[in-house]
Amino acid sequence: MAKRVLITGMSGLIGGILKDNLQQVGGYELTALNRRHVDGVTNFQADIADPEAIKPAFEGQDVVVHLAAYLGGSDWEGHHALNVTGTYNVYEAARLAGVKRVVFASSNQTFGGFERVSPYSDICAGEYDRVPADFPMITHEQIRPASLYGATKVWGEALGRHFSDEYGMSIICVRIGAVRQGDRPTTTRENSVYLSHRDVGQALRKSIDAPASVQYDIFNAISDNRWNYRDLTHSKEVIGYVPQDSAENCPFRP
Repeated sequence: MAKRVLITGMSGLIGGILKDNLQQVGGYELTALNRRHVDGVTNFQADIADPEAIKPAFEGQDVVVHLAAYLGGSDWEGHHALNVTGTYNVYEAARLAGVKRVVFASSNQTFGGFERVSPYSDICAGEYDRVPADFPMITHEQIRPASLYGATKVWGEALGRHFSDEYGMSIICVRIGAVRQGDRPTTTRENSVYLSHRDVGQALRKSIDAPASVQYDIFNAISDNRWNYRDLTHSKEVIGYVPQDSAENCPFRP
């Protein structure tokens, strides 16, 4: 029987990548929860800031992948409506509908603040000759938001922990790297944080299909970049994520 998967924000870049990935692999019945129509799948058109409007989309789903988000800079009202209240609405609608698992699209911005200090600042500036041969990798257990957006993603991870502990739901948070339309880094910094279309699709699909024993967890998702500073050991060991691409195959050059 096909696994029924609801994806919020399927009309976005990562949502479209995941849709194509799951349809190519097969074995999934996909539904989109969007403000815009998405071709080729069942659609529910509603805003995640409206809890009553989104509830019907969750009925009968096995897994929800929550990708919808507000990416604006310092606009607190936008972040609050979609990334704070909207994320709560998605978790709560999933709980009320009896959904077994929510995969929450978190972000590398949850610990991007480490890029303000050496050696991570040197890596992101492309000053590789200043980087020691052996430096500590940033793990999925660390937090240092780089922005208001990153702080709201920390909230989403913490809220997921609460829903998992309180209601027995499986909540998996994926800290997604820099995914770009052209499927290549667009800055020197992104040579370290690049995440290819193929690799983000793999990371999300493996989270959807993770063993039921994964009750709550956080996984880093980044491609196999030479100057990556995010530890992938946990992602590889628990869900079998093995990146196939790297920034070195298509590096940004000023």
